[in-house]
Amino acid sequence: MPVENMEEEGLAKIPDLKIAQWKFELQSVDRLKEDKNIKDKILKEITDHNMAPLYSIFCKDLDWEVDAKLLEKMQTENKNQLKKLDDAIKDAEENLGESELREALLKKSEFFATIGDKKAAIESVRKTAEKTVGLGNRMDLVFLNIRIGLFFMDHEIIKTNIDKAKEMLEEGGDWDRRNRLKVYEGLYAMSIRDFKKSANLFLDAISTFTSYELMDYVAFVQYTVHISILALDRSDLHKQVIKGSEILEVLHQIPEVNQYLFSLYNCQYAEFFQCLGKVETVLKEDRYMAPHYAFYVREMKIKAYAQLLESYRSLTLKYMADAFGVTEDYMDDELCRFIANGRLHAKIDKVGGIVITNRPDSKNAQYQTCIKQGDMLLNRVQKLSRVINI
Repeated sequence: MPVENMEEEGLAKIPDLKIAQWKFELQSVDRLKEDKNIKDKILKEITDHNMAPLYSIFCKDLDWEVDAKLLEKMQTENKNQLKKLDDAIKDAEENLGESELREALLKKSEFFATIGDKKAAIESVRKTAEKTVGLGNRMDLVFLNIRIGLFFMDHEIIKTNIDKAKEMLEEGGDWDRRNRLKVYEGLYAMSIRDFKKSANLFLDAISTFTSYELMDYVAFVQYTVHISILALDRSDLHKQVIKGSEILEVLHQIPEVNQYLFSLYNCQYAEFFQCLGKVETVLKEDRYMAPHYAFYVREMKIKAYAQLLESYRSLTLKYMADAFGVTEDYMDDELCRFIANGRLHAKIDKVGGIVITNRPDSKNAQYQTCIKQGDMLLNRVQKLSRVINI
């Protein structure tokens, strides 16, 4: 996928997901809660498109004072526009063909989605789907439903429509929509902490990305790298990300992501820890990743510690602390916590200040499991033989 702007290949940005991100920033990001610039951007979008239902929701959720005159004006405009759309639908039913009727119904669905009336939009999409024959057009309606779900983070709508889209693909489905679904499903998987699935879907779509209605290509690559570093093992990361020409091409535009990726891969742990702190801030301010930022940071720390420990039978606590650019006390606390939880295979000799690795022997574990399962099988056979003898 070339880096140049190819947004015309995407579907319409209905609803516009950047508005949901702005709302999240005002609602949940401490440093941005009083940001007048973000509030002004939201109000401009709301007034430009007469988003009366969305304005009411935002006023309630963000504790804004309702501008009664503005709300009344937008509601009047919505009624007038709705009447025009209904007249067009009636005209299409009486005087035009099925395709014109479908177009009129689609415009009504998009109108409801644009102004933020979730319930009416979902119902209108359902009616439009009843009049839609082509598989591709029906899938586009499902994508519209998924975007509505993503805007309001309604998991039931998102999951139901992703499943519906998969069923449609089994009927046929073209190459473009098949790849588009990977991005939609990957984004949802990321938002519910299924990072492995998300990474695989994003990487599959990296060279065919056209879903600009969800995000731009640079943001997509950033998500892909952040998720892949955690979800993939070192060899897969090398093959699919480090050597991925499409990813490398975009990483020049986002040097902080490039530094984060290569600092871990090249075992520059002090630099990696600094980058991880910046990534934590980015994730906290992203509405999809904010619920998972603490989990992500913890798992990345474990991954980095395990990567260093894997190279040694033992090493000093001071060496580890210096490698990560932290104090010995901090490193001791971190290792104790992760070792006690069974996340790192090591033990600490506090007297000698040494960390000793004790990698699990997979063959020995398999042998023990085989013995245990064999004992259980013999016990069952003995019980069964007693029943048969009786």
